Amino acid sequence: MTLNVKERRNKAGTVLVATGEINSETSGQLLAALLPLVREGRPLRIDLTAVTYVSSAGLRTLLVVYREAQHAGVAVTLYGVSEEVRFVMSATGFLDFFETGEAAAAEAKAKAKAGSRAAGRTRTPVESAVAR
Repeated sequence: MTLNVKERRNKAGTVLVATGEINSETSGQLLAALLPLVREGRPLRIDLTAVTYVSSAGLRTLLVVYREAQHAGVAVTLYGVSEEVRFVMSATGFLDFFETGEAAAAEAKAKAKAGSRAAGRTRTPVESAVAR
């Protein structure tokens, strides 16, 4: 299986979308795509929605990215982590290193709800995520 990566930039930071498997054959490609983005110093979101498998090599790659991000003071958020990948990351403790989009979305929703009470208007989840 191969891994495809695409990046999108916006005002809030950079989104890297990964598709396929992250394993010993593809983890180097992912690392080569992520490290320059971390070194730019902008918030980074890694979309794993279309990632079907993460091996131990993939976990090591994410750990290297996490360490680089911590060193650079860059926020890295994982989005779209499937149940299978979440299980592996949770069992090995890797989810503790990263903020997940689900947690960020819940926090944004709570902030939006509190803000909308004051403003008398409710934001949609997309508006909340963009406002963040």
